[in-house]
Amino acid sequence: MGHDGHHHHGHDHDHDHDHGAHAHGGSHGHAHGPGGHSHAPKDFGRAFAIGVGLNFAFVLAETAVGLWSGSLALLADAGHNLSDVLALLLAWGATILAKSAPTSRRTYGLRKATILASLANAVLLLVAVGVIASEAIHRFTEPAPIATLPVMIVAAIGVVINTATALMFMKGHEDLNIRGAFLHMAADAAVSLAVVIGAGVIALTSLYWIDPALSLLIAAVIVIGTWSLLRDSVDLALDAAPKGMDVEAVRAWLLARPGVTEVHDLHIWAMSTTETALTAHVTRPLNDDGDAFLHATSEGLAAKFSIGHATLQVEVGESEHCRLTHTHAI
Repeated sequence: MGHDGHHHHGHDHDHDHDHGAHAHGGSHGHAHGPGGHSHAPKDFGRAFAIGVGLNFAFVLAETAVGLWSGSLALLADAGHNLSDVLALLLAWGATILAKSAPTSRRTYGLRKATILASLANAVLLLVAVGVIASEAIHRFTEPAPIATLPVMIVAAIGVVINTATALMFMKGHEDLNIRGAFLHMAADAAVSLAVVIGAGVIALTSLYWIDPALSLLIAAVIVIGTWSLLRDSVDLALDAAPKGMDVEAVRAWLLARPGVTEVHDLHIWAMSTTETALTAHVTRPLNDDGDAFLHATSEGLAAKFSIGHATLQVEVGESEHCRLTHTHAI
């Protein structure tokens, strides 16, 4: 059928990269053995490894100092950073899984794992928030003194580490997973900065309630960040069209293709956080150049809408003959 898998074989790679440049999702994902062009969603393997290593070491340090100094805000920040290490691990694992070769049973490979990972990640974060919030509320009733200097030093290190990690993920905004990793790191730098300032204020004023108040604020930051991630991942898990995809524009474009009289059963969904698939039934009475039409249409969908996996069913007759029209025409 009009699937884009066929016409990439044997073409020179330059062609691929061109059309991959403005249509991410245009050609990647078809790893045909080691020689195939498996330029998956940009390879962030190194960024992930460094990010995970640095952040995990930092979480351990933060937890130790948080417990020793009695700072709940620092522990909340450690929770926030741990959630990021998990987020990074999930996103990293997911990008690897997205490249996994299809098998006869899992014909899409494990691409959808990227979507499940961001979903799991969001749920996990909300659990962490619950723990922090309950402890903070308990602290308000009996404020505990805090060793402020170590808290300030550790949180300041956090600002540096998170800023550095965020910069490594700066370039990956197209991919929901990478975007999640980047936003997390950027938010973390801000949160660690808040902890530094908070500890400074406590040192000057001895107002110990600032600490649980800050930890609640951090909990709120985590919830706000997680909410959009949760919403986007649930949408993708339910096979909604990816965010920013104008389904009606795609329908209109297909209808405007030469010879097309009708388009029905149009479905657009995310195969992974980076790849989009489409199926549609197209009525085309004079289908004398069927293959050329399919080829050009698939190319167009990839170039214009970044839909790299299109499957089109072309019908020559009017749609009464199409059994599916009546069952769930959209």
